[in-house]
Amino acid sequence: MRAAPSRTRSDRLPLAAVPGSPPKRATRALAAVLTVIVTATALPASAEAQWTNRYPRVQGYGHQVYLEGYELPTLAAGPLDPAPSPVDGTVAVAARGWIWLVEPSTGVARRITQGPHVDSRPAWSPDGRSLAFVRDDGRDLDVVVLDIASGTERVVAGGPVLEMDPAYDAGGTLYWSSGADGTLDIWRMAPGAAAPEPVTSAGGIELRPQPHPDGRRLVYLAKRGGPDRVVVRDLDTGTERVLHDGAILSQLRPALSPDGSRVAFATPAAHGDGWELRVVSVDGGPSVLLAGADGQRLPLAPAWSADGSTIWFAEADRDERMGLWRVSSDGGPSHRVPIASWNWEGATGRLRIHTRSAGSTAPARLHVADADGHPTVADDRQAWFDGQTGTVFFYSSGVVEVEVPAGTATVTAARGLTSAPVTRTADVPAGGVADVSLDLSPVWTPSDDGWMSGDHHFHLNYGGPYRLDPPDAEAYLAGEDLDVATPVLANLHNRFGEQEFWGWSNGGSPPLIRFAQEVRSHFLGHMGLLGTQDLYWPWVWGPGYEVYGHDDRTNAEVTRWARAQGGMSTYVHPVSGPEPFATDGAPRLPVAMVADAVLGDLDALELVCLWSDEAGSADAWYRFLNLGRTVVPTAGTDVMTDFFRTMAVGTTRIYVHTDGRTDFESYLDALRAGRSFVTNGPLLDLRVDDARPGGVVDADGSVRWSLDLHTVVPVDSVQILVNGRVAWAAAASGGAGSTSWSGTLDVPSGGWVAARATGPATTAWPAMDSYAFGHTSPVWIGTVGSVDPAAEQQAARELLDALDGASARLRAGYGTADIPRLERHFAEARAVLERILGG
Repeated sequence: MRAAPSRTRSDRLPLAAVPGSPPKRATRALAAVLTVIVTATALPASAEAQWTNRYPRVQGYGHQVYLEGYELPTLAAGPLDPAPSPVDGTVAVAARGWIWLVEPSTGVARRITQGPHVDSRPAWSPDGRSLAFVRDDGRDLDVVVLDIASGTERVVAGGPVLEMDPAYDAGGTLYWSSGADGTLDIWRMAPGAAAPEPVTSAGGIELRPQPHPDGRRLVYLAKRGGPDRVVVRDLDTGTERVLHDGAILSQLRPALSPDGSRVAFATPAAHGDGWELRVVSVDGGPSVLLAGADGQRLPLAPAWSADGSTIWFAEADRDERMGLWRVSSDGGPSHRVPIASWNWEGATGRLRIHTRSAGSTAPARLHVADADGHPTVADDRQAWFDGQTGTVFFYSSGVVEVEVPAGTATVTAARGLTSAPVTRTADVPAGGVADVSLDLSPVWTPSDDGWMSGDHHFHLNYGGPYRLDPPDAEAYLAGEDLDVATPVLANLHNRFGEQEFWGWSNGGSPPLIRFAQEVRSHFLGHMGLLGTQDLYWPWVWGPGYEVYGHDDRTNAEVTRWARAQGGMSTYVHPVSGPEPFATDGAPRLPVAMVADAVLGDLDALELVCLWSDEAGSADAWYRFLNLGRTVVPTAGTDVMTDFFRTMAVGTTRIYVHTDGRTDFESYLDALRAGRSFVTNGPLLDLRVDDARPGGVVDADGSVRWSLDLHTVVPVDSVQILVNGRVAWAAAASGGAGSTSWSGTLDVPSGGWVAARATGPATTAWPAMDSYAFGHTSPVWIGTVGSVDPAAEQQAARELLDALDGASARLRAGYGTADIPRLERHFAEARAVLERILGG
């Protein structure tokens, strides 16, 4: 299935001289210095590449990607979402995308749901005869009720909105969280009622309702801006009391004891990067620690036994295998409850999968589905859900076995961006083993030509249900054929985790892993630091933070510090939509980015990222280049690998030409020099008078150029740009393979030449971005940083307007705070632009 992210198209045509915007009319000519005058193929009809949402949008919750990552159910091979029966010792769990009943005394788990959808979060009726649960079809969530004895199901809350987190009260009224009114509110439906009714209607979201046995109170999780809160609501008056709160409590799912006296919840540990399981009185007061005192555990979704003596929870081990746990509600050691056997209530077999490339066993990304289309994951592997295509995947080292229902199984394998995905089917015999082999054939082997690939922006741990270690990333790199990775340390609001990873490396041979840092003034713009020896402090400042909230600190200071350390800085996910200069003041640009670029205090721009728009980011980059600023492009997925719902590492990446050297220092030097191209699919090898990107050609008026395109994703158009304008364009065939073009063109006395490729508004493996985009770094004309006066003047005019808008936002954001350093920095940038314009 494909995503249907919301998009907008701007009807406003870019100005004739706006660099980077392909001409929209056949009569629009290029600059007179160009010998080739063409009408370029426009960028894809999807005017925005930023990933937005797969599931129905919810109002009042910052980034939908966090809602889908934190709040929606997870799929794993092991048990999740424990729900003890109110009448016996059975525990319902979610595992492998279905609901199972576990008998703790024997460890036998019996499957009670089936079909293509993913089922999770079971909740018992008070008589123990029915289970309500969440059903996920890959685009939407419904609440379904299953009659245990008959196996019949009925949808009690459905439609094109999110419906989740069911829970019964003692009288059989069903509560759940619904997006019916745009936000996520608590709704309920009594037995025999004709229609459900809302219980809450505040902005933001309310989740995990827990009805109190007195029928007059409700415990739930509220996320409405500010701290996340566990609240107790009086159902008669609507008043609320806060039991627990904190910033970004991503795995917080409160559970009310059967007698209504206590609430169990998981919350970030006071020390370490893990979480603690705690219990607090429903009347408030201090909480009691039950598990996680070492700060390294991740207890998930606590649930009480019927007698209130035991709290059940799920937790992943350090190999990302989910397990079922229990602990006395009065304290003591916690114990893992092993699953001795899985009774699928139907025949199963084993599927042995072999993946190869160039004749040898090769790691790969895999999607496996049974005859119903239900995703299957390996017992010992973490699984992910691609938010663009709706595909569940995991990684194989080259040979892996999975248990599947007997019958037809389908396997799709992919590896990086150079090989087209391969799909095979196999007939899996009951009780037997079927072998399937998939050969991945690359359309190009960049390493043979001296290139190394890298992803410079992803997070190992960012509040997800797993606790990942640096070696875990090696499996992702191998499966994505990625040579270099710089996982990024970042704050979770006021928590600064993973510091023990700083300085970790996995040796001197590819794949290379080196940690980077994301420094965040949310207000000024996020910055990534590569190749520094130390961590920069403070990690965060500016409006919105409790500490350093009005700190008079520029992002430029961070860049200068990084350079002194031998590293470099980049603005990450810089532009969220197309044509950022189409609106006066360019409000889509990060507040400080223009001033930093104008003053030379910016090394790189993250041109390709799943969280931002490639066309919009390129639009800003072209203007910086036209001022002669040697800002190089870089790329990173910005995925959170401890999420279930996230794209794959390396699905946006940079290729850096190192002339065959494979050490990190040579790679970083070549990256800093701009010997590179960035891509989410198309692979571009550009030569201008035999110079590669980052090089220099003579400004003699005429240059020869050649361009090789290698791609396994659809590409509509390839273009040669001179100072941001299209000098040559051709339609691409749209299929997988390699194509070459060459020609000559006249160039001005200064500026740059680069190549770009774009594709349609469709996404298919191996890609995971919204549309295909590839771009080379510039080849400079005459000297590095040279300019064409006409292009420089226009860039200065548009950047001055953007700087004026940024200055107004700066003043408004800091209010009455005294910020002379920031104001001086902006004033110096304005003076530079005015000098260029002759003012």
